[in-house]
Amino acid sequence: MNLATPARTKLPCRPSPAHAAVADSALQRRPSPVSDGPPPVQVLPLPEEQAVPQVAVQPRCTRRGRRPPRTRARRNGLPLRESLRRLAVNLSPSRPADPKIRIYDAGKKKYPVDVFPFAAHMVSVEKEQLSSEALEAARVACNKYMVKNAGKEAFHLRIRVHPWHVLRINKMLSCAGADRLQTGMRGAFGKTYGTVARVEIGQILLSVRARDVHKPQVLEALRRAKYKFPGRQRLCVSDNWGFTKLPRARYETLKEEGRLVKDGINVKVLAPKGRLDSRTLSKLPMSMLTPEGEEA
Repeated sequence: MNLATPARTKLPCRPSPAHAAVADSALQRRPSPVSDGPPPVQVLPLPEEQAVPQVAVQPRCTRRGRRPPRTRARRNGLPLRESLRRLAVNLSPSRPADPKIRIYDAGKKKYPVDVFPFAAHMVSVEKEQLSSEALEAARVACNKYMVKNAGKEAFHLRIRVHPWHVLRINKMLSCAGADRLQTGMRGAFGKTYGTVARVEIGQILLSVRARDVHKPQVLEALRRAKYKFPGRQRLCVSDNWGFTKLPRARYETLKEEGRLVKDGINVKVLAPKGRLDSRTLSKLPMSMLTPEGEEA
């Protein structure tokens, strides 16, 4: 009976110490791959008195300044005043943002209406929002030019819009690990950031009244103030007398008739006495024009 001998498995041989030493010397003599740079330099450790101390690296966090005006020039949503916000939102009352502009009249604002017959206006051509900083900058630019070139007693400047709208911002961190320090959109109503004035197309922004001889100075002052606002504006010369609603010819006629009563920078027109003219009669109801014994 033939018995098959099992096949022997070839075990890996263990190199002798002599063979291992020869292999290590061969690896050491093997040329290094070709490199374009300079040969490596051996760096020696510095002594303890010259060692650079290790400093923990802090996360980078950048703080931004005020956002550019283009981010708040566009009108979005309804106006938000601080008093209405307190009623609509169940939050503790917070101090509203202080507007940068505090003076809305410059020059001789108490001069009577007869002193300054000429008037010019700056009219907005876009539906936008004007910040209180822009209004203050325009007021300073216009007032400075008029005082220097026309005199401080030769004009009256008035800002016609007021920054009632309150801007709010939910500041977000932009540093490493910010997700661990803030909660995202939870409670994202924001804090007060500033105030703006919401203007319409054709709304007057600035008005200046002066004498007729100072017309070029007024238009130049308004032109310089126009560059403080975003969007487009137009300069218009008014046909009315000063800041009144009466045209110049109508104003002079009523003044000769003695029907004008001065009211600060404006005037009141006295109603005429006697017989009613045709225009006044056309505005009366028919019941008042019918005689007592007749029916309409």
